[in-house]
Amino acid sequence: MSEIKSIKGTAVPVHGNDIDTDRIIPARFLRCVSFDGLGEHAFEDDRLQDKAKGKVHPFDDARFQGANVLVANSNFGCGSSREHAPQAIYRWGVRAIVAVSYSEIFYGNTVAMGLPCVHVSPADAEAIQSIVEANPKAEVVVDLESSTVTAGGKSFPATVPDGPRKQFLTGGWDATSELLRDFGEIEAVARKLPYVNTFA
Repeated sequence: MSEIKSIKGTAVPVHGNDIDTDRIIPARFLRCVSFDGLGEHAFEDDRLQDKAKGKVHPFDDARFQGANVLVANSNFGCGSSREHAPQAIYRWGVRAIVAVSYSEIFYGNTVAMGLPCVHVSPADAEAIQSIVEANPKAEVVVDLESSTVTAGGKSFPATVPDGPRKQFLTGGWDATSELLRDFGEIEAVARKLPYVNTFA
């Protein structure tokens, strides 16, 4: 079972409310057969727009390369229900997201792939972003057992709905592992079915 109890590393701050899935991964990248390669195109248009303005998007900023925690603000992942959005973030290297709130469909997609998203207050989200910007190497810990986010030595309360939290802590988010865990029962039922010849 793939239990996920805490994620430790560094963070990348992405400011702004209502960052939708089209900004996370533009529609032109949805034609892929698999999710491979999506990570390099995460926030592609935002990154290009920043570059054109002489700015550097956090996902292009050398200070945040290798970060595995994304810190955002309110209503992150809104818009269309494309599962490519959390896949792109995950394949860029993110293993946990800290934000004020999330789109419901986006949140469900993250749970299904083992990408924990925790909720913090608006003030705490901004505080964590400020800590990370001041010190990009500051250690950030997203602890699902204690329901806290620690950044630069400061601890912030975090919440995760009971269902997803239990899924992460027990490995129940992994549908394949859940299926294989009781595979003996599956085989037993299959043997009793006259139209299944696998075990004949």
